[in-house]
Amino acid sequence: TTAVKEELTKKVDVASTLNASNIQITPINVKNNGKEKVSTVAKRVDKLVVSFDVDNRIAQSGTTDVYVLVIGPDGKPISAESLGSGTFTTREEGDKSFTAKLPVELEAKRKTIEFAFKPGTNFQQGNYTIQIYQNGFKIGEGTRSLKKGGLFS
Repeated sequence: TTAVKEELTKKVDVASTLNASNIQITPINVKNNGKEKVSTVAKRVDKLVVSFDVDNRIAQSGTTDVYVLVIGPDGKPISAESLGSGTFTTREEGDKSFTAKLPVELEAKRKTIEFAFKPGTNFQQGNYTIQIYQNGFKIGEGTRSLKKGGLFS
C-alpha cells in the first residue's frame, strides 16, 4: 500500500501543476512625462509587461512559485537583478536560469499575473521568448518581436 500511496501522491503532484493561458507580452515606451505607450521599435522600448492567466481546478490553496524565463534574440536567458534572478530545477531539462520568480496565491479559479521586465541594457531587435515554469514543468510560452525602427524599416 505504501508504493501505491507514493504513486498516487506523485500523480496528484503532477496534476496540480498550473496551466498558463492568455499570455500577452506588451513592449512599453515610458515617456519623459511618465506616460506609457505601446511600441514595437526595440530602441524605444523601456520595459516588457508580461501578463498571463494561471488556473488549476485541483491545486490546493496556498502559495507556489512561478518562474519566468526571458530569452533574448541571441538565444541567451536575460537576468534582472531587481527581479531576483537565479536558477531552478526542471523535471525534464535539469537546472535552468530564470529571470523572475513570482509567488502566486493559489485559488480554485483563474488568476491573472502581471509583471514588468526591464533588462540592465537596452532592448535589441529580434524575438524575445517568454517561458513560464511551475512545479518543474513548462506551463506556457510566448514570443514578442521587436523591430529595428527608423525611416526605412
